[in-house]
Amino acid sequence: MNITGATRLYAIIGDPIAQVRSPEVFTDLFAAAGANAVLIPIHVPSARFDSIIPGLMAMGNLDGVLVTIPFKARMRPFADRLTAAAECIGAVNALRRETDGSWSGEMFDGVGFVRAVRAKGATLHGRRVLMFGAGGAGSAIAYELAAAGVDSIAIRDPDYDRAVALAKVLHTAFPSCQIAASASNPSNEDMIVNASPVGMRPGDGMPGALGTLAPGTLVGDVIVSVSPTALIQHAMRHQCTVVTGRDMHAGQIEAIMRFFAPAEREATTDGAAR
Repeated sequence: MNITGATRLYAIIGDPIAQVRSPEVFTDLFAAAGANAVLIPIHVPSARFDSIIPGLMAMGNLDGVLVTIPFKARMRPFADRLTAAAECIGAVNALRRETDGSWSGEMFDGVGFVRAVRAKGATLHGRRVLMFGAGGAGSAIAYELAAAGVDSIAIRDPDYDRAVALAKVLHTAFPSCQIAASASNPSNEDMIVNASPVGMRPGDGMPGALGTLAPGTLVGDVIVSVSPTALIQHAMRHQCTVVTGRDMHAGQIEAIMRFFAPAEREATTDGAAR
């Protein structure tokens, strides 16, 4: 596509950012939909988040923002309105500028993960989950797993208090699901999810000690990588069904495009006049 002065901008922010695939994926989808829009990667150093983001959000030709590690919770205050899931967990991974200039926030990580699981033909109802990571992605995935009817979720995080806080919020929203922070691995889990940053860097190992896995165990990892993470490799050695970060990313693309659609329609009819 040709980028002109009327091209609308969408951004994906993170620290780091070089690993993301979203710019090429969404820019191609915008073109296919006939929208004069591109998605650009923006590296926001964590220490400079507070000075960079207000200026970014004030840009007149920015219509949407995708959010990756580690900013999903920190971006929540920039949304003027939130969906029930985003409100519950206090994090967003997508924001859309409305025609009145306000921002709507949504969280798609959990939606993408659940869609990816179902695309593999796996079931979620009644599963006992061990989840590593209580940040934005972990919160979203735990929310959607509880909504999908898993029996229990044990949450492990280096910040134990953060895991406790997430478990309390989710248990209030889903009282029939057993949700608790855990300092050690439960012995009866049949689903493992890595929603921590472990696996992003070359040489990263496992998010925790797991040992032998039963073949019926479902294993998911949010890390988007070219080669399988240590966790996914471990699961494959034990013949487990796996859901990778790429699977999760693919699972949320359609939902994010629908979320961005109102801004796209405005961009194609009014972009040059703004």
